[in-house]
Amino acid sequence: MDYNSLPKNTKIILFDGICNLCSSAIQFMIKHDKKRKFRYASLQSEIGQQLLNERNIDPKVIDSIILIEPNKAYYFKSTAALEIAKHLSGIYPLLSVFLFFPAKMRDPIYDFIAKNRYKWFGKKESCMIPDKEIKSLFLDF
Repeated sequence: MDYNSLPKNTKIILFDGICNLCSSAIQFMIKHDKKRKFRYASLQSEIGQQLLNERNIDPKVIDSIILIEPNKAYYFKSTAALEIAKHLSGIYPLLSVFLFFPAKMRDPIYDFIAKNRYKWFGKKESCMIPDKEIKSLFLDF
């Protein structure tokens, strides 16, 4: 899928496709994204790498979730997670109150979890393959 042909207000989430925690988080987001505002691509995919390059993001430095806005702005780490929560159904938009705290306070918690995610949750040999129902939400399939 050409991401330039996406609907105007579509947000793109880049994630670690081999991380079990990340894959579970994406499944959670899909379930709670009732308005289908998000599309997904793994950081390891060709389109994920292309999106990083277009924004001059060094893939060796960033291994976190990245939210790319339609206006080409992007967020990563805890800011990305909280910005995503704003658009989910249920009580999850309430989590955005944590955006009032500086990223310097939030990101160490995010970094601690990210650093241990493979040890705690494991990883896959390859990126997840979505079923037919959600395949259209992924840019790299």
